[in-house]
Amino acid sequence: MPKNNRTVWSSEDGDQRKKNSLTPSPSPKGRGGSLPPQQQTAYLHRESGGRGGKVVSIVKNLALTEDDLKTLAKKLKQECGTGGTVKDGVIEIQGEHRQRMAEVLTKLGYKVKIAGG
Repeated sequence: MPKNNRTVWSSEDGDQRKKNSLTPSPSPKGRGGSLPPQQQTAYLHRESGGRGGKVVSIVKNLALTEDDLKTLAKKLKQECGTGGTVKDGVIEIQGEHRQRMAEVLTKLGYKVKIAGG
């Protein structure tokens, strides 16, 4: 008889431990969905580290769902006429576009703070 023969227990729904640990939080920062723009401050940063000297403009500290972040990133990319992405809850737009992004975010109702030089 092989020694690797272990008893395994399962339920109809499968292993609940895995389901609970892999399910992402449905809302950012533990809140119930996206906050309205009037209640948020967007922080605009400029970064070039680790990108071969290329600059990206970054939008941080927004309490938005992943879908809302992607929608906002799409709008910013269209307005700036450039590419970008959403990574780890942060919007990255290629190039130095903080002023243009600030105008767009202000029109949408966000408070905006531009950081860095």
